[in-house]
Amino acid sequence: MTQRTRPPFRADQVGSFLRPERLKEARAKREKGEITAAQLKAVEDEEIVKLVRKQEEIGMQLATDGEFRRTFWHFDFLGGLDGIDLYDHTQGIQFQGAQTKAWDIRTVGKIDFPLDHPFLEHFRFLKANTKVVPKMTIPSPTVAHFRAGRIKISKEVYPDLDVFYEDLGKAYAKAVKAFYDAGCRYLQFDDTVWAYLCSEKELAQSRERGDKTDDLQQKYRDMINLALKDKPADMTVTMHACRGNFRSTFISSGGYEPVAEVLLGQVNFDGYFLEYDTERAGGFEPLRFLPKGEKQVVLGLITSKSGTLEKKDDVKRRIEEATKFAPLEQFCLSPQCGFASTEEGNILTEEQQWAKMREIVELSHEVWGK
Repeated sequence: MTQRTRPPFRADQVGSFLRPERLKEARAKREKGEITAAQLKAVEDEEIVKLVRKQEEIGMQLATDGEFRRTFWHFDFLGGLDGIDLYDHTQGIQFQGAQTKAWDIRTVGKIDFPLDHPFLEHFRFLKANTKVVPKMTIPSPTVAHFRAGRIKISKEVYPDLDVFYEDLGKAYAKAVKAFYDAGCRYLQFDDTVWAYLCSEKELAQSRERGDKTDDLQQKYRDMINLALKDKPADMTVTMHACRGNFRSTFISSGGYEPVAEVLLGQVNFDGYFLEYDTERAGGFEPLRFLPKGEKQVVLGLITSKSGTLEKKDDVKRRIEEATKFAPLEQFCLSPQCGFASTEEGNILTEEQQWAKMREIVELSHEVWGK
């Protein structure tokens, strides 16, 4: 068994890291108008470079910018698309015992990806400041639909939802090309929706809003495959299936069985980051739908929601359990989610965060070789 020379890597990372205190203070000052946007960017630049060096030092084959320039993992990107309006909502997203800031999105015009989207410059900065593979994360197109549903999509602009899905898929295809042209060879779609489709509670809430859920898997499959249709062969695009991550809380529960056949077998990602840190994720049986030899599954066996360090033997035992349903060479290892899907971050220290990342690198060497 060997390490991998292209993404996803045996020791990988979902995307976000805890924001350093200096960065949090600068963002707070910017919100109060005490510093300029340029001054905030200077702090972001410096802290991102430090973060990249840390990832390189512990032996990662990739580096992210930690999503240090974002407030949310998804709204910042989606709000930058043509046709989507980012606005202050009456309340935030409700997690188990916590609620986010009151942001939301609505579709008010024809959707497109602008070639001056700020995330392109964010990637260029990352690429210019790392010696390893720069990894970019963006929200999946499904996120622009499921959370609010039909009610937040203008019926004047999109009387037919199939046209909405098509435009969204085309906009993401344009984004994939733009990131590739900027030098990106490792792109990830972060996606809470496929996990929501495994939760009867979330599906019931969607139906209560008046949305149809019976054919959503097929609609989302076709939309994502449209986005990936012209992806160059030397570019890896993965997805992270998330059950919600805010201040160490979550939204949905349920194993992957209801979506595994379509998601793993019919959606054209190169790899999947699947959360397996708690019993809420169910068993490894859905991995039997993984096409043999074609794709990678990055097992999220290390929790980012607490600082308690997993025992190596326990993680190895879980990896061995997974190999009953797919071969070891098709697996990698990562935290189950990012450490800070929003700027507030999860409830653990930076020291605990890095202990987990070092353990992932060590385990990758012990399981798959150096």
